[in-house]
Amino acid sequence: MLNLGSRRIMLRQGAAVAAAGMVLFTAAPAWADDVRGGQQPVIKTLELTQAWRTSKGRGVTVAVLDSGVDPRHRDLVRSVRVGKDFTAGANPPGVAPLRLHGTYMASLIAGHGHGPGGKLGIIGVAPEADVLSVRVILEDEEPGFREFNSEERFENVVARGIRYAVDEGADVINMSISKELATREERAAIRYAISKGVVLVAAAGNDGDRKVDADYAPYSYPAAFPGVVSVGATDRRLRRATFSNWNSSVLVAAPGVDIMGAGPGDEYWVGRGTSQATALVSGVAALIKSKYPDMSPPLVARALTASATDRPPGGYDIATGFGIVNAARALLEAGKLAGYTETAAGAQAQDPASPLAGGQAGTIKVIDRDEKRVTVHAAIAAAAAVGALASLSVIFILVRRVRRAHSSQGA
Repeated sequence: MLNLGSRRIMLRQGAAVAAAGMVLFTAAPAWADDVRGGQQPVIKTLELTQAWRTSKGRGVTVAVLDSGVDPRHRDLVRSVRVGKDFTAGANPPGVAPLRLHGTYMASLIAGHGHGPGGKLGIIGVAPEADVLSVRVILEDEEPGFREFNSEERFENVVARGIRYAVDEGADVINMSISKELATREERAAIRYAISKGVVLVAAAGNDGDRKVDADYAPYSYPAAFPGVVSVGATDRRLRRATFSNWNSSVLVAAPGVDIMGAGPGDEYWVGRGTSQATALVSGVAALIKSKYPDMSPPLVARALTASATDRPPGGYDIATGFGIVNAARALLEAGKLAGYTETAAGAQAQDPASPLAGGQAGTIKVIDRDEKRVTVHAAIAAAAAVGALASLSVIFILVRRVRRAHSSQGA
């Protein structure tokens, strides 16, 4: 079963990919107080006004692996490059893609508004970023939807889309999509992207009301792959939204209820889902990569988690991860991390296309030692050895005394 909007559809082997967002209704009028005003809760929660003083995403390309993006929407015009369609052949000839979900996600990431000063319409988290549209899913309203989700030739469209986006120069890849089963090709594609310095962000999924057992909800891919920033959704009270998956893959969360966004044909929508939360986090990642273009994906993830607000008790839980992403604080944290790297190099670096099993990674040599900790542990070991020797000496003395006492009594 995959969550697709408010409906559930049984799909072959769980291999199908579905949009991880639920559109509630459309609102065509584009009044500033209706659209931009409707965005204010998100702008406030993410502290975007403060973040934009540091970065607006200029120079960054965010690949949106989705159902396609409308490049003519007034809030996205001149910001979208239409890339490859990996669903080609699923729809009947002559059927144009609807591009509903993809346009919605792209607007949350890089919408720049329109009108005087860009004050009308949707403003994205990274309004100066560029979008690369890569079509890897169909809307469930499209006639080829069932064929796309049942034919083997479309099984690895996500993996191919990731590699394509990386080779086309993407800095961040947004995947507001979900599926139940993973493939080796997807895992290898994700390792390839990370090895090239690309940040991957994906939706944790909308099956949060379907518990696997008492401890967690279903896992969703590609979000559950190691190295991917898995995003959960929060409600208006900044608590886990009831539909948001909760499991140990969730890294951070973002608002995912009543989120204003753009639709094809200059429409505006309000919706909910982990899709929307994911797009917001991708926007924050774009802000970081714009300011610190050489920052590795693990450090970008570290900046997102270390700066999160509304942290759960203990610092982490499987509902909202390390907390709710905050753009302004994430940029500050990224500034502290900018001088570091977590990218392996040299002969011992793992080939991103090869599995780790079978000892292919080789022996890892220790480069840095914690001398202080080594000294402390050595001192403890020495003290323990001295104590053991002392105990043996006492036992030896006592034994000799007992023997002498027995010898005296025998005499």
